[in-house]
Amino acid sequence: MARTTISDTLEKMDSKYELGMLATQRVRDLNGGAEPVVHTGNDKPTVTALREIASGKLDVGHLRHEFVQSYKSVPVADDSETSVESQSEDPLLKELDAELEDAIVENPMPAEEEEDILEESLPEEGEAE
Repeated sequence: MARTTISDTLEKMDSKYELGMLATQRVRDLNGGAEPVVHTGNDKPTVTALREIASGKLDVGHLRHEFVQSYKSVPVADDSETSVESQSEDPLLKELDAELEDAIVENPMPAEEEEDILEESLPEEGEAE
């Protein structure tokens, strides 16, 4: 069976970046147990995802929506959670996390300094990015 190349698949997409993002989302779906819409043989999920997109049998609009939604669901910290400590069992990491948290709590950055840093990071008017 002939391999599907990216150039074959690009005919169905507006850009190679969109193709990469959508293929990545489809690989996640396949790894999560989704049924492939094309015969896979011994192909890896990446090749299968590209072949599905190239075949036109996959609902690309739905895949695009899934991709966007996957980045919208951001976990929100609970108000009761004030610790930034990692859940690692490694005692060295726990110690470093505790030191870092203490340093952040003890030495918060003044608001003026935060504003200065923000202003420095923004491009000047008329300046190309």
